Amino acid sequence: MAKSGTDGFYATGRRKEATARVWIKTGTGAMLVNGRPLDEYFGRETSIMIINQPLQVLEQVSKIDMTVNVRGGGLSGQAGAIRHGLSRALARLNPEYRPPLKKAGFLTRDSRSVERKKSGQPGARRRFQFSKR
Repeated sequence: MAKSGTDGFYATGRRKEATARVWIKTGTGAMLVNGRPLDEYFGRETSIMIINQPLQVLEQVSKIDMTVNVRGGGLSGQAGAIRHGLSRALARLNPEYRPPLKKAGFLTRDSRSVERKKSGQPGARRRFQFSKR
């Protein structure tokens, strides 16, 4: 869901078990995740790179301020959720941004999640060792 408000534009992004609520507005490139700076919250460089992908596609890297509340899942899922929410908010901010974001696949919800463990086996697909005798 994407809405416009007094404080810029809002959108929700999801990935695996993570949900990110993203607020954006034009500014200097300040990014806060759960009240902490982006590079402090995510230790991995790949997570930061994933989050910045929509801005790089649109060439808006230090022109958008972003505030995020994210919960659930791990850091990888949270990074994907933020990317999804940021992309949806950017498409709401300027309708001209939608085609390049759509082409890059950032507006599509990645529905892959962990497969459930089945009874009678140790994991989702792993079987207990077979013994003939």
